[in-house]
Amino acid sequence: MRSACLVIGAVILGISACWGAEESWTGKISDSICGAQHKTAAEHSANSLSDADCTADCVKNGAKYVFVSGGKVYKINNQNFAGLKQHAGREVRLIGKMTGDTIRISTISATVREHRGEKSSL
Repeated sequence: MRSACLVIGAVILGISACWGAEESWTGKISDSICGAQHKTAAEHSANSLSDADCTADCVKNGAKYVFVSGGKVYKINNQNFAGLKQHAGREVRLIGKMTGDTIRISTISATVREHRGEKSSL
């Protein structure tokens, strides 16, 4: 009986650990208006903006931050997360939890490519 309880307890702990585990992704911080592609000239009165400036401008005008990875756009649950503004329009590595198409960020950092100053595209 005691060993059966231990086995059941271990299984429950294992399942709960899988559900609560954080994941890691690489992609870009963008905005909910532009999503995966910034068409800056059409969106900003023919002004040519970088991805970072475009994202900052769109968020300033009511858009939400989003994360783009593998061509898919994910919502970001915690919009006030420190570092979103700093990494807007840039390639990043996120660590967090995903529920459906929404990510709750726990860590954000620039990728090695961004540290070197290399350009990347969505």
